Amino acid sequence: MRIPTILGIIERRMLVNYIVEPKFVEKILPKPFKPKLYKDKAIIGICLIRLKNIKPKGFPNFIGINSENGAHRIAVEWDENGEMKEGVYIARRDTNLKLNSLIGGRIFPGRHYYAKFNVKEENHNYHLDFKCSDNTTIEIDAKLVSEFSSNSIFKSIDNVSDFFEKGSVGYSPNGNCFEGLKLETYHWEIKPLEVSNVKSSFFDNQDVFPEGSIQFDNAVLMENIEHEWKSLRSIKQIL
Repeated sequence: MRIPTILGIIERRMLVNYIVEPKFVEKILPKPFKPKLYKDKAIIGICLIRLKNIKPKGFPNFIGINSENGAHRIAVEWDENGEMKEGVYIARRDTNLKLNSLIGGRIFPGRHYYAKFNVKEENHNYHLDFKCSDNTTIEIDAKLVSEFSSNSIFKSIDNVSDFFEKGSVGYSPNGNCFEGLKLETYHWEIKPLEVSNVKSSFFDNQDVFPEGSIQFDNAVLMENIEHEWKSLRSIKQIL
């Protein structure tokens, strides 16, 4: 499935990141993907993104749409024609826009679950929660800070920035293949967040991630980023 280049504004993007023992991530990753490791840990997370004026490139602004979205992601790498590639595997997508839930996996890459979002933002304090149609839930409270957490495996905001900027390609499952999108930002800047509360029923499932195998690591923020989404060639699943 190939779509036109999509243009818009990332009004707010929170990347909430966890570290996990790789063997548990390997169990849920379809081939050809394998975990991309950082200091021997798999990196997984949630992208909570508010998009503004999203439309095909070249179309007038008045047709643009806005939406709140969540994506559960795993940093991955894979072999493509003898070359090692890297990006993210998107295990699931959630959205408050019914249009996305209708066309996801049909016209737009990846199935989208419809969810009700509750967002509160004031004085650089952020609360976001949602409940999806299949009862998947997320909740996070965070605030913008000047210093990156000293407890993170990444040690510096520059390390985090480099890791995720390289992972700008995302693949979502659809049938027996994976549909790809590439995020191209007109500039790239992230800021540290201090998280006081974070819950994800997807990552808190101890049948998938046993107690002690997964740990919240850090969260970062991007704001008001003009960007493009570009469709990529699909990858076939290896059985």
